[in-house]
Amino acid sequence: MTGAAPLLLTVSPATAAGAPDVINVDRDGPAKSLSFSAARDGEAVISFAASAPGVSWARKGAESAVVAISVDGRHVTDLVVPSSEPVARSLGLGRVGAGEHEVTLRFAKGSAAAARQVTLQRPRVEVPSADAEAVALRHAPVIVGRTGWPLGDPYQNATTDTPLVAWHETRPAATPGHRIIEYSAVWSNEDGGTDSPALMARWGRTTDIEWVYRVEVDESGNRVGGTAVYQAPMHQTFKFRGRYEDDHPVLQTCTSNNNMCDVISPKPPLRFLLDASRTRRADRAREVVMDREPWTYRIAAQEMLREGKIEAPSDPATLEVGDQRTYLFVEFAKKTGAPTGSGSVPGVALGVRLKDDPSTLYRSDHDQPTWSIDRDGAVATTVELPEGTTVSDIASIEALRRPTGTGDNGAPATVTSLNRGFFLDGSYLPQPSSIGWKGTVTVTQEAPSAVVWRP
Repeated sequence: MTGAAPLLLTVSPATAAGAPDVINVDRDGPAKSLSFSAARDGEAVISFAASAPGVSWARKGAESAVVAISVDGRHVTDLVVPSSEPVARSLGLGRVGAGEHEVTLRFAKGSAAAARQVTLQRPRVEVPSADAEAVALRHAPVIVGRTGWPLGDPYQNATTDTPLVAWHETRPAATPGHRIIEYSAVWSNEDGGTDSPALMARWGRTTDIEWVYRVEVDESGNRVGGTAVYQAPMHQTFKFRGRYEDDHPVLQTCTSNNNMCDVISPKPPLRFLLDASRTRRADRAREVVMDREPWTYRIAAQEMLREGKIEAPSDPATLEVGDQRTYLFVEFAKKTGAPTGSGSVPGVALGVRLKDDPSTLYRSDHDQPTWSIDRDGAVATTVELPEGTTVSDIASIEALRRPTGTGDNGAPATVTSLNRGFFLDGSYLPQPSSIGWKGTVTVTQEAPSAVVWRP
């Protein structure tokens, strides 16, 4: 491929008119390119539906195809394509000036042996003009792939713990007119950290979701010096002292549970500038970011299968993670009251009873004290049920109060909503939610369980 002349195509940043319907990037073929004209200085975003025939994140040796994406000859981001079915993706391209530019797409090293081609449908490049979106894109982190330097696999994010999607959240800063922007990302799993059964119980998924970078900006969207921090190993918060590309901090995934370092290993081949322009409602759990990108559930399930982390046959009576299609995925909101004594804080788990066997209670925490949820606000969990269970089989959903450690501080816990509840379909994609409720149900030391939903 070295020295191959790119095939030049044209795309409009404002409309789809004139854009190619399909671009195929072949393992042994020339690089492909898109030219675009930016009407203004700003952050560019490329979007398309990406697929790779013969690729499956569930199969060893066929995990993904990788496309290296450059702008005007500068490597900006990589795209890991883990599916033979089209998936809508969007990536940042960094800052561009007004005028003509060229995006080059090359089939890259790190691609699985089974990968021969990447198909990009309806490619489109835009430079958003909305202030909030433009500022969020401007400060989004570049996440350099995990390499395990000096002896690790520099392409490991093409087969494990790959970054999938990103978003940002804002809040007012202490200085009037300033605001804090925090960036988070979803990885397909974590090779270290919380084990998979506890992830399903306490977080309602087997992906890894972490905040990555946080910075204060002024009224004009400029970075305030000395305010940039990142999530370092052991979930510590460190001042960012690394380098920037324009306003993009360059960080590297440097732990098995996807924490960051601001010192980058030599010549890392993979880097990810995810489109972080979208945000999340403050009253919803972080997992709703996955809900609006349903394909992330399938990738998470496939990685668990390929890495041998799924119990077969599935058994809701054991602690191991079973077939994820047997789980009810639930988001609920809760708050903890004032303690009345000393001891551990109570968590809340959810219990499900089925119409054909109401005497059996299926618990999200599998009766493990540390697997109940002690954080407040909107939270997500899962409840493993017998194979073939559907929402119509559910008799009730209960709130279960459980101290998380030694003793019990006596605090009540109040559940105020069930925001959604669904099963995955045969393809590991979320089915439409058919569970919802708002109200007030309080569980106490004296009355530790209460029904919150019936069909």
